[in-house]
Amino acid sequence: MSRIAVVGAGTMGNGIAHVFAQHGWETVLIDVADDALGRGLATIRKNVERLEKKGVISHQLSVDTVSRIKTSTSLEAAKDAEIVVEAATENPEIKFDIFEDLDRLAPKGAILASNTSSISITEIAKVTKRPERVIGMHFMNPVPVMKLVEVIRGPETSNDTVKRTVEIVQALGKTAVEVNDAPGFVSNRVLMPMINEAIFCVDEGVATAEAVDQVMKLGMNHPLGPLALADLIGLDVCLAIMKVLQEGLDVQKYRPAPLLEQMVAKGQLGRKSGQGFYAYRD
Repeated sequence: MSRIAVVGAGTMGNGIAHVFAQHGWETVLIDVADDALGRGLATIRKNVERLEKKGVISHQLSVDTVSRIKTSTSLEAAKDAEIVVEAATENPEIKFDIFEDLDRLAPKGAILASNTSSISITEIAKVTKRPERVIGMHFMNPVPVMKLVEVIRGPETSNDTVKRTVEIVQALGKTAVEVNDAPGFVSNRVLMPMINEAIFCVDEGVATAEAVDQVMKLGMNHPLGPLALADLIGLDVCLAIMKVLQEGLDVQKYRPAPLLEQMVAKGQLGRKSGQGFYAYRD
């Protein structure tokens, strides 16, 4: 039986746990907070029930998916995992601490993957004694729906690790796209400057948020406007990624829009806080 440990029970972590469990993996969801684990499990149950109602999965698979997920507040729960996927807060120091502990606790042959959206896989690998087994697995939100997984190879990531990671992604019914480690990888190096420019348009009075999103949806055939997407991602996450791009590539070119910094400072983070460029009741 394949076993995975997912570290972090937030939006991305519970989505990753859901997908692995649905595809037959014995899954342990790890978080430092019991209430986060409770919310994560509740989200998984809700999403599984929704898939069942839509006829995407059977009732039996719905039951089996939830039953395969265990929870823990200790990283020691990763001791039997074939692969560990870290999906904790997008903060370098937190990730470094987690990987240092996982390197000690997880089986020697286990792959240690990060779902980071921008932090260097090279730097994460450096805190371990197995850099050849460290890789990026950047899932997209919402995880159960989106097909892409950006697979990020660090300079010391082995071919075997890449090959096995790609196989796992494909077995989850998703598409693996291999990229090399660089600030923002491909997805966020392209996406975040677009979102940032959309925010500048609002900040400078060029157009309202609604107008910017309408232009991109109707003119560029985007399913979701950049500002609604920023709300979905989380404006704090957008800001963190822009700072990674700014520090790693070009200070001026990737300067975060002042309005983005102001909204994050006020706690207007998008959907998760109930207010971003749009208001959310649920």
